[in-house]
Amino acid sequence: MQKNEKVIVQGTEITVLLHKKDNYISLTDMARYKNNTEARIVISNWMSTHYTLEYLAIWEEFNNQNFNRMEYQSVKNTEGRLIISPKRWIEATNAIGIISKPGRYGGGIFAHKYIAFEFATWLSAKFKFYLVKEFQRLKSEEQQQLALEWNLQRTLAKINYKIHTSAVRAKLIPNKLTHSQATAIYASEADLLNMALFGMTAAEWRKTNPDKDGNMRDYATLEQLVVLSNMESINAMLIRQGLPQSERLLQLNNTAIIQMKALVNTSLNKKLA
Repeated sequence: MQKNEKVIVQGTEITVLLHKKDNYISLTDMARYKNNTEARIVISNWMSTHYTLEYLAIWEEFNNQNFNRMEYQSVKNTEGRLIISPKRWIEATNAIGIISKPGRYGGGIFAHKYIAFEFATWLSAKFKFYLVKEFQRLKSEEQQQLALEWNLQRTLAKINYKIHTSAVRAKLIPNKLTHSQATAIYASEADLLNMALFGMTAAEWRKTNPDKDGNMRDYATLEQLVVLSNMESINAMLIRQGLPQSERLLQLNNTAIIQMKALVNTSLNKKLA
């Protein structure tokens, strides 16, 4: 996800946050399903049970190498009534499964999806059912969108490949070459792009990935496909200008580095937004 997403569960709008490459769901929004004015109290009441603390501790032990189990034991063994707030839990145990996000809009208490689903169970079985259902729908739509974008870029790369091979045919292939010789030149120019972008030829990729079907471009990222599409057009232009292959390789490699850095930084900034 590039930004916070929203799902509607039984009339309650709930924020889904991308945090450290994973999904965190707003407990504050979920708590409003039960009490629209005292969400923090609802969350604290849920956390102030030995069952919940044990579940949170198990999650932290599996996902957080800095989890302070000694402090967890101290919190769990507190004399008198057990009262745990998200702030106390985070500060005492170095917990990462629950986070506090500041801000009047979009702020609140968020928890990793597996913890949030546990909170939903405590709120209502029906509420949890619809929360999981809506969350799965959201993830499915995101995957479909990513697949659509990938397929679009793969199609553009194939179209540009035709432009690229047309330039190869016009400038690099003498009329009397055999079909097999012409194919060798096409492959050579394709590997020029492969070397500039992926750092290896098609044959080298197949040798290092004997268990994979297809070719290296079938396993390219969306960013790589965008750059590949651009490079095919650029190489076609450089071929028509009569530049030798060695010079074109250097220019294309420099282009690949610049464009990949720009695309990767843009993707990272969107995820952090």
